[in-house]
Amino acid sequence: MDETTLPLTELLATDLDDGFTELVRTQAGTVRSVLLRLSGSARDADDLGQETFLRAYSALRDYPPERRGQLQPRAWLLTIAANVWRNHVRTLSRRPGVADGIEVTAIEVPDGSPGPEQRALDGARRARLVAALSGLPDHHRLPVVLRHIGELSYQEVAGILDCPVGTVKAQVSRGLAALRAEPGLAADRTTYGAAGGTTAKTAREAARKERKEATG
Repeated sequence: MDETTLPLTELLATDLDDGFTELVRTQAGTVRSVLLRLSGSARDADDLGQETFLRAYSALRDYPPERRGQLQPRAWLLTIAANVWRNHVRTLSRRPGVADGIEVTAIEVPDGSPGPEQRALDGARRARLVAALSGLPDHHRLPVVLRHIGELSYQEVAGILDCPVGTVKAQVSRGLAALRAEPGLAADRTTYGAAGGTTAKTAREAARKERKEATG
């Protein structure tokens, strides 16, 4: 559920510029996180995020107030972000020799972390997760990222991908299974144990959640 839907969409309907400013303020972090996990590159995530919001603003200007007032902002923005990322991948595929953009050293660690050593460990584990996500095929990576980074419902992901909910559930499940089997994440479980294996723990918890939701 998008908790910002009512006030944000009302603002978008009545004052586009103020509404768009609020849209950026409340959704930019989610859009960037999704694009970072999809692209594996902080630089690409920033560029693609800017492109996403430029397209969003251009579209909003053409929408009548009634349509702006009916938007589901997060799902709508992530639909645009997913299309921007797909176009980016197609462009790269036509330019052989271009690096895949993985910049694990550029991944940010939020302020307030315990200290430099823990920050380094967190950054390394996060880098392994980003690398593992980048290794997934697109038809698994996109659903996993939209579901677990974008925090969208299965129904919202299915709408973005234009496929049945059951297909999304299967794609997410297989993507998470592939992450659990990834050697780098398995090494976190072995090296750091239950208390320290944040990325592996995240994958396991996500898998348990998927199984529970899939079985109703």
